[in-house]
Amino acid sequence: MTFEGLDGTGKSTQLRKLAEVLRRAGHKVVETREPGGTVTGEKIRRLLLDSKTEGLSPPAEMALMFAARAQHIAEVIQPALDRGQIVVCDRFSDSTEAYQGYGRRLGSEKVLTLHRILCGNLQPDLTILLDSNPAISLGRARRRNQAATARIAGGPNQGAAKHSSDENRFEQQNRVFFARVHEGYRAIASRERQRIMVIDARGTPSETHRQILEAVERKLKLLSGVS
Repeated sequence: MTFEGLDGTGKSTQLRKLAEVLRRAGHKVVETREPGGTVTGEKIRRLLLDSKTEGLSPPAEMALMFAARAQHIAEVIQPALDRGQIVVCDRFSDSTEAYQGYGRRLGSEKVLTLHRILCGNLQPDLTILLDSNPAISLGRARRRNQAATARIAGGPNQGAAKHSSDENRFEQQNRVFFARVHEGYRAIASRERQRIMVIDARGTPSETHRQILEAVERKLKLLSGVS
């Protein structure tokens, strides 16, 4: 199961809340994220998201995303699935199609081809797409990441702060870029209607959580008996 959407839509929060409910229902759940999820993947994440990373071409950016993902599948996702566990992942290949395919204008076909070759075309049973106003979501993401960067700079180890990474690189893109990403997510959802459930994330976190639970139960029947 994957969570998708622009930064600032509440993906990470909603993923954790769903994982808690699934565990109460008796399921073994692995929570993970992309890019990241493994030691190698987290190193790639720091490179990709750090605002100090300059001059990275869109094809190189996409290749790094898939390098992290291939390792993530081999090391975390597939072993968990083989053990019968539920994997709940913050972003997967839909993010690459939206951000690199649409946002960077590399096109969907390149992303889908790499996913088939490098990821064995592994698909989530369900994708929750949190949809919100792009300008509002971007504002939230920028404030969150700037606050995190300030905490690093003001921490006890300030001498190392200048060598620490932030995660502001994508948030530095303009609104036109994020409009393309948003359009990309909508196009993917329209194409993958059986897999992707679009959730209106403009309400309160509790309202969004309730919609997600309804979608998960309707699609996967995993929450019977949970109050």
